[in-house]
Amino acid sequence: MGNKENFRKIFESQYTWIEGFMRNVRRYSSRNAMICPDKDRTWSYAGLNADVNRLCHALLKDGVGREDVVMFQLLNCPEFVFAYIACHKIHAVGCPASFRLSAGELAQAIDDSKPVVLVFDSVRETAVLEALSLSSWSPKRLVVTDGSSHGNIMSYEDYVKDEAETEPENLGEYSIYDETVRLYTSGTTGKQKGVPLTSINEVLSAHDVMIHFPMNYKDVSINTTPWFHRGGLHCAGPCPTFYAGASLVIMSKFKADATLQYVQKYGITFVIGVPTVLEALADEQEKKGYDLKTLKGIVTMGSPLERSACIRYQSVLTPNIYNGYGTTESFWNTFLRPFDLPDNAGTAGASCVDDDVRVVKVFEDRRAEPDELAAMDGSEIGEVIIKSPAKSPYAYHDNPEETERKYHQGFLYTNDLGTWDKNQFVTIVGRKDDMIISSGENIYPVQIEEVLNCHPKVRDCMVTAAPDKIRGQIVTAYVVRSDASLTADELDQFCKDSPDIANFKRPRYYRFVEELPVNATGKKLHYKMKMIAENDLKNGLLQIV
Repeated sequence: MGNKENFRKIFESQYTWIEGFMRNVRRYSSRNAMICPDKDRTWSYAGLNADVNRLCHALLKDGVGREDVVMFQLLNCPEFVFAYIACHKIHAVGCPASFRLSAGELAQAIDDSKPVVLVFDSVRETAVLEALSLSSWSPKRLVVTDGSSHGNIMSYEDYVKDEAETEPENLGEYSIYDETVRLYTSGTTGKQKGVPLTSINEVLSAHDVMIHFPMNYKDVSINTTPWFHRGGLHCAGPCPTFYAGASLVIMSKFKADATLQYVQKYGITFVIGVPTVLEALADEQEKKGYDLKTLKGIVTMGSPLERSACIRYQSVLTPNIYNGYGTTESFWNTFLRPFDLPDNAGTAGASCVDDDVRVVKVFEDRRAEPDELAAMDGSEIGEVIIKSPAKSPYAYHDNPEETERKYHQGFLYTNDLGTWDKNQFVTIVGRKDDMIISSGENIYPVQIEEVLNCHPKVRDCMVTAAPDKIRGQIVTAYVVRSDASLTADELDQFCKDSPDIANFKRPRYYRFVEELPVNATGKKLHYKMKMIAENDLKNGLLQIV
């Protein structure tokens, strides 16, 4: 075997995420790996690996094998971590599903991924059973993490009871190209797309965090965002934390006061959260004045930081504020570090070390090529495109049409509209497809419009966003009534009852109108409606529900 072939064989089989985790199990066996304040329990790396192995053996007995999917719809919790690592270890695909999905949306994901095992918590049991009734696929095993065994549902405790803590045998060789995690992200119409991340994608996502924070084995992190997000899982969540040999503090549901207490109690060095989290932390810190001396940085994602807010966070919380921008397909790809702030607050930052982020021209009749650049003048608006060979799989699961639409010449075409300056700092100004980003969540107007139009008293509608200082944007619906008795509260309840949209996607502002803005061919002008909504909010014309 020649030098190149020998290198390739070793690199491709051993430079995997699970190999990195097992290195830490061996060298940091007695060090803290994970802390769960809710359960008042701490796992060493050896203890964590033992609990992972118990789940591995249970999954293997259920016939879970290479490329089989294990779906888990969980809050941030120990069982999420066990499932994430176990899937790496037994060559399965871990598929964390959003716990905010409606039954109909979860059914879509189940049909698409066909999980052999589905793990969930008791709060979601009703929605899971409804999703299974809507789905054409039935998992072999249903496991509830915080309940008792009943019917065809087995409790997690019973599922792993009496299983060995030893390493599973005869698992075969690993590969950096193995799909290890499948995340779901919305498409242009709200239909979900599976993003099949490989082991090397996860290794290099972890390295990206370790480079940009930087992060090492002495760090203690807490990611307050849901781990089913790319930013939750890969930004100081389970992926980089356990690859670096650091410690992870679990927060199932964000509470500002608890987060600051944990910083003081556990010596947390990095806190991750969306801008609303930073605002709440600053408010609480001003009231209580916790000791935050161990804090090395707070990282935010999902929307830009205003300059005034950034200065406040640097003063009240820590001088080291970070902000990342990216996608589910490519993790973060531009980054603002403390030395970029507050001067560049409001921008999305410049490209990360291994990424190439550009702003290209927008044409009505075709897609711009990667070298057809918008002017670097901070003024000309173009589409943001991303080349991220380390962190992107460059494909969607079983969706060649969407793969072809979104990827071109090695670049991901984001549909984000932005400008960039001479230093290539990118500023996001909107979406080509009118997506709404509220508290870091992606929401597509078309999906909500389809639900509202099913109401018998709605003739037509448009969904857009009104600006909000804390959440970034708030879902806002303009409705043309076919029955004058229709009320905003009635529509709000209709959305709550619908299985087709998650609760967080429902409109919070309504306005009833006689007509909607359209162009000469009858196409709805969402960009114009967004401007109308901004003015209506200023003038107090929007009704809140």
